[in-house]
Amino acid sequence: MKVYPYGVGDVVTRVHEDGSGDNAVVFCHGVAARGDRWRYNIPVMAEAGYHAYSIDNPGHGFATKGPGFPYGVPGFANFIAEFISSLGHGAVHLVGTSMGGHNVATIACRHPELVKSLTLVGATGLFKLGDETRQAISGRIADTTREGINGKLKSLIHHDDKIVTDAWRDEEYHVNNSPGAADAFEALAEYFRTQLDEDSVGEELAKYADKIPILLIWGTEDLSVPLSVGKKAQEILGGPPLIEMTECAHAPYLEDPETFNEAVLDFLNKQN
Repeated sequence: MKVYPYGVGDVVTRVHEDGSGDNAVVFCHGVAARGDRWRYNIPVMAEAGYHAYSIDNPGHGFATKGPGFPYGVPGFANFIAEFISSLGHGAVHLVGTSMGGHNVATIACRHPELVKSLTLVGATGLFKLGDETRQAISGRIADTTREGINGKLKSLIHHDDKIVTDAWRDEEYHVNNSPGAADAFEALAEYFRTQLDEDSVGEELAKYADKIPILLIWGTEDLSVPLSVGKKAQEILGGPPLIEMTECAHAPYLEDPETFNEAVLDFLNKQN
């Protein structure tokens, strides 16, 4: 797998890439994460014949941070769409988790010509969360203390003692407290408090359900975006398949990558 810096407009991001050809899959992370969250998935997609990518969103990972970027779903969706266009592959398969699912769903609505299929993993943004939930998420986003980061990592994984190591906690702390990160997370926290629900796209995305194949994947133990959200999203979107991954929380692609990869590949291969 290749890892390198890449320019998208005024943003420098970090790309993880494996595979070749124009049958491309782009993986999109959520809030306070980064592209290397997909490290157990990208090589498997490449081995199966896909050209796989992930990137760090602005304000995250090793991408450009600090003020000036419109942190929120519209800004991230435009950024990812510009990255996809720059690849020259035409339409791609999109896989997004959490807010990354909201971002790719927005791309499908705004730029359907760029999207072959959508895989939404514990996704937000398909319907309004309500004020209380938004406020709670907003508070967690802004907390980049060691205790706050440890809590967020533990909520990602059902069996956290197997995956959430001291080394990962320490790395997460340093990345999410690097220069400019505070500006990004403060802006995102404010976005969640005041704007997120206005950008929900479930009903609009449902209009494209007969043109863009959709797969939903949810961890049965997800406390951040519970399975009930996935079931409601399935209703709103007209009944796309919903895969329930047992013994997994908010990051089934990390916790049980073998099952996750098998499910995604089965879905993608049906689109070829």
